[in-house]
Amino acid sequence: MKLLHIDSSILGDNSASRQLSREVVAAWQAAEPNVEVVYRDLAADAIAHFSAATLMAAGTGEELRDAAQAFEAKLSAETLEEFLAADAVVIGAPMYNFSVPTQLKAWIDRIAVAGKTFRYTEAGPEGLCGDKKVVLVSTAGGMHADQPTGVGHEDFLKVFLGFIGITDLHVVRAHGLAYGPEQRTQAIAAAQAHIENDLFAVA
Repeated sequence: MKLLHIDSSILGDNSASRQLSREVVAAWQAAEPNVEVVYRDLAADAIAHFSAATLMAAGTGEELRDAAQAFEAKLSAETLEEFLAADAVVIGAPMYNFSVPTQLKAWIDRIAVAGKTFRYTEAGPEGLCGDKKVVLVSTAGGMHADQPTGVGHEDFLKVFLGFIGITDLHVVRAHGLAYGPEQRTQAIAAAQAHIENDLFAVA
């Protein structure tokens, strides 16, 4: 099994989402020693944001692309293929200003490709990634789960993943991390217990 591990926090070793996403992957490896892990750090190796240059590269024949367009096309292709090749994906997704990190949104824009991860039909859109399992590590300073303030963060990710066909989705959540040391410790401990006790219902 191939597992794609995505981190997007800019906080390095101080990041709760990075800590918890590592623990998810470690628990998965302990349960399935033969799992092959591919790691992508979107903060350390940021993907260029979707732009007119991206569209121009996609619409230009390979033999006609200049160096910049060739780079854009290669980046898009590699990012998409890496995702398509994965049987499971672990996504570390902290909340920044009521949304996901811009680095994570840039990654999403590269894998949202008509004909590859979804398609439009006469009956409406159809997701093409229903065979994948996803563990979403959702962290936030405040308490946003099931609140209007979470619409651009966890809810957005759930909508997007559902749009591309993913229904096997498991959320590991640690919110209220900025409410003081005691609340932070409790939230992370609860998330760790969730990983230990519930993760392999989806693995």
